Amino acid sequence: MIVGVPKEVKNHEYRVAMVPAGVNNLVADGHTVIIETSAGEGSGISDAEYMLAGAQIRPTADAIYAEANMIVKVKEPLPQEYRLLREEQILFTYLHLAPAPELTQALLERRVVGIAYETVQLDNGSLPLLTPMSEVAGKLSIQVGAHWLQKENGGSGVLLAGVPGTAPANVTIIGGGTVGINAAKVALGMGANVTILDISLDRLRYLSDVLQGRLTVLASNDLNVEKAVVEADVVVGGLLIPGAKAKKVVTRPMMSSMRKGSVVIDVAIDQGGCVEGAVPTTHEDPVIRVDGVSLFCVANMPGCVARTSTFALTNSTFPYVSKLANIGYKAALKADSALARGLNVLQGKLVCKAVAEGVGMDYVACDVGEL
Repeated sequence: MIVGVPKEVKNHEYRVAMVPAGVNNLVADGHTVIIETSAGEGSGISDAEYMLAGAQIRPTADAIYAEANMIVKVKEPLPQEYRLLREEQILFTYLHLAPAPELTQALLERRVVGIAYETVQLDNGSLPLLTPMSEVAGKLSIQVGAHWLQKENGGSGVLLAGVPGTAPANVTIIGGGTVGINAAKVALGMGANVTILDISLDRLRYLSDVLQGRLTVLASNDLNVEKAVVEADVVVGGLLIPGAKAKKVVTRPMMSSMRKGSVVIDVAIDQGGCVEGAVPTTHEDPVIRVDGVSLFCVANMPGCVARTSTFALTNSTFPYVSKLANIGYKAALKADSALARGLNVLQGKLVCKAVAEGVGMDYVACDVGEL
């Protein structure tokens, strides 16, 4: 198989979908790996390193898409990439289609085999390809919050840790999953007061056991969310329903009641966001000012710590890339139920129910055993 890795084109996206070790393994298995020139520079990987591992370098994305049987990316295709996709071409990347009807329609029209990292799901419900980037985004969210709290950045001038004689900042984290626990670790480590809300009492018991510091765990309901948000200096929204649009839980009135200069980070923005009024922003222009509150909605947060993110992501994605290349997508989907759950679009059909509900399009059930 010819496996292609284009350079990412999303604003300030410095990650790359494959590292030299992956190239080396694929080439050893008899595959051809073509990589767009400079694709790895943002992650500190040179063309020379890729070539040493056995890759071939191509000058343009057009050349990558034209030759490759499978495209491996980090982020979803942007409009300028739609025309490059071909029928039966495997596209393996983060797709986040539920809030993106235009992209969904483009993939259906191009009749690609679209497998989304974020909906690859193990039998126990875990999301192995979303987890590493959720870990990064969770930890990064507290750094982001601390930055935008600074007065010169429009913040309230509150130091997360406080100092003796002053109160530390209040950090509210909505959702106790991978984003939430990683955000809490960093916030607690910096000395903040942390409140985590989740709908699962078992998850709250677990978080209470494993996290040490100024921690409060609360059952997530409208009243608890409102109180915790209004009293917070930093709010991290980390809700997730695999493949589906995120539920809006932080409302405009809540933000209006927060201290001016507080910060809200919507980590769920890839799936439409969990904050009312949130729209995707970029690292170049990351915040929206809402009633004196900084709303941070960057849709590719881990891209700013690209080297860490690239190696963390590819550690998880490569076994699936290898399987798709070695036995083809039909056999791979039949052999691996987790990978089969990652299938979103196939030959012009939308085959992921959660995505179909999100974009308001027809859902077609797919039995991978009949491929």
